[in-house]
Amino acid sequence: MEQVRLPRPSECAMPGVHSDMCIVRVRRTHLVEDALEELGRQVKSDLLKPLRVHFIGEEGIDAGGVKKEFFALLMERLLRPDYGMMLYDETSRTYWFNPASLEPPDSYFLLGLVLGLAVYNRVLLAFPAPLLLYQKLRGAREPGLRDLETWQPELARGLKQLLEYNGPEPVSEVFGLTFSVDVDRFGHKETVPLKPGGEVIAVTETNRAEYVALLASWYLGGAVASQFEAFAAGFRTVCAGPTLVLFNAQELERLVCGSPRLDFAALRDSARYEGGYGRDSRVVGWLWEVVLQELSEERAFLKFFTGSDRSPQGGLGSLRPVIQRDGPDSHKLPTAHTCFNTLLLPEYGSPTKLAALLRLAINNSEGFGLQ
Repeated sequence: MEQVRLPRPSECAMPGVHSDMCIVRVRRTHLVEDALEELGRQVKSDLLKPLRVHFIGEEGIDAGGVKKEFFALLMERLLRPDYGMMLYDETSRTYWFNPASLEPPDSYFLLGLVLGLAVYNRVLLAFPAPLLLYQKLRGAREPGLRDLETWQPELARGLKQLLEYNGPEPVSEVFGLTFSVDVDRFGHKETVPLKPGGEVIAVTETNRAEYVALLASWYLGGAVASQFEAFAAGFRTVCAGPTLVLFNAQELERLVCGSPRLDFAALRDSARYEGGYGRDSRVVGWLWEVVLQELSEERAFLKFFTGSDRSPQGGLGSLRPVIQRDGPDSHKLPTAHTCFNTLLLPEYGSPTKLAALLRLAINNSEGFGLQ
């Protein structure tokens, strides 16, 4: 069978069309490369227009839902371990820049630009990062042990033990440390001094505080300076100026990621109903019973329904979701218009059937037809 070749984004360009919008055309199979090409050719004034995304070879009309999927999939690709751009700590469940990354600055610029565009277009992203990231975006700041604790708590705990050690044996013998750090660059160990000649300077009782300060600064600053500078430049391409400093780090984090707290009762209480459904409809009651009491994949349901698994700043109630009747009882799966926070729900004959088909829809929801 002859393989169908999808055109490159540049071959699909239509100058002058939708000049009031920033149009991005990407292939799902080459998402990162196409995003770099498409966003890289935009002038800043175009990036500040409302974003519209088209997946080449697909029929999805972007009323907001395709855009949300574009951001979600692009972030997922950029954060993948095999991509090597970011490191994920299992204990803190946060990402930080990989000091051993071989990715060029353009990739980190893209990551920052994606965050900035998402904020500008009011799309929430799954990007758990230490609060330090947002503090640094607001201006220069020297990181310390407390910041390291939010990224690598196990390492920070060990450093606290070093600082608090008061045993009979010398620190140099108990801990065996020098002013250096070992970096694994894709299978090759490299020793990096924390100060000139640090690889032969032992950590002792008198200099251990200096060692801890230098190590924290290296992990969160010096070792990833080029990556962060490119990332920050991308972010500030869209989000910059005096407006940025009006937000503190916590507020900036919520603009990017939303709130981690999910209040589904607030989502239920603010819901509207169309197509023949009302608050007292039998199927509506079953739906909220499943969501509030039975469904273990709450975040997956929220992402299926709204395009994001995080709560916006105003809470889930601010989404004002719509539950719309989609015909009589059938084996048709529930569908969602994520751009309008609308769930299309057939009038199923039992709560068991509703729960089973809802789970099936949630687990097979990537990609858009005319959603």
